[in-house]
Amino acid sequence: MSDLKLPGIDDVRIAESLVAPHLHRTPLLSSRTLSERTGLDVWLKCECLQKTGSFKPRGALNRIATLSQGQRDAGVITVSAGNNAQGVAFAAQTAGVHAVLVMPETAVASKVEATRAYGAEVVLHGDIHAAFKKLKELRQDRSLTLLHPFDDPMLIAGHGTLGLEIDVQMPEVEAIVCGVGGGGLCAGLGIVCGGLGKGTRLFAVEPEGAPSMTAAIAAGKPMQLEHVESIADGLAAPFVGHLNLEAAQRFVEQVALVSDEEIRRALGLVLDRAKLVIEPSAAAPVAALLENRLPLEPGSRVVVVLSGGNLNFDKLHTLISRSMSRAIP
Repeated sequence: MSDLKLPGIDDVRIAESLVAPHLHRTPLLSSRTLSERTGLDVWLKCECLQKTGSFKPRGALNRIATLSQGQRDAGVITVSAGNNAQGVAFAAQTAGVHAVLVMPETAVASKVEATRAYGAEVVLHGDIHAAFKKLKELRQDRSLTLLHPFDDPMLIAGHGTLGLEIDVQMPEVEAIVCGVGGGGLCAGLGIVCGGLGKGTRLFAVEPEGAPSMTAAIAAGKPMQLEHVESIADGLAAPFVGHLNLEAAQRFVEQVALVSDEEIRRALGLVLDRAKLVIEPSAAAPVAALLENRLPLEPGSRVVVVLSGGNLNFDKLHTLISRSMSRAIP
């Protein structure tokens, strides 16, 4: 993948024309509580209300639109802990393409069920490391086209459409904060922030238990983490992509780390005060604001990307029961 080039703002605009007919324009909502607690002017971009429950169909729809007829006929394959699987399954169903999704055996059951409901073939296999290995095996045996979960220029361009929406809804935004796992969303937002030339600052947030981007930036190259562990499973990629690292180096001002306990408290606060069900991955950037991890001036107008809301009731109950008493004084 390292020989591929990052897309540009024009690629993102083309992607928008391809994906917009199939998706919601998700709301951008103000948050009085978060604004008061952080001293910022905080707005929430609610991709938790997107089709499939996350931003992932944006990139998947754009990537599948680039397939040749032969690739469409053979089918596609990718790996995911859940949200990417649903995004690819939805995009493939929309385009009439067969999709194989390799998911770790620890994947949330509701995400597995939803992926199958979109007509995809799901293969459960080991942990996330083993799942990547299984993907390579199936791809070769069945001549499937790989849809990389984050290190792909057309997928990145599709995710960048989220940034174009934010620009339309909030042209005067000063900073955007997003979670980072493999780095696809972060890269797409970075291209838009840089391409529009408005000086919008971009910050990324990842769990302490899965600091893939932090490690990559420190090393100057993607690093394979031997162990990742976080309640934010959507941000627990064992490595970031080459393109995604390049985008972060060019466009991201800072990558902040948050603990699982901080993520729990942020999730509880958003549920209680904003009345939005989000998953831990979406709560991570909220946690970074609440813990004052980012160098933002008081009063700055900030958009926080709530990247997904795929959380089953049992896990929600567990998370909230451990966080609500401390999140809500």
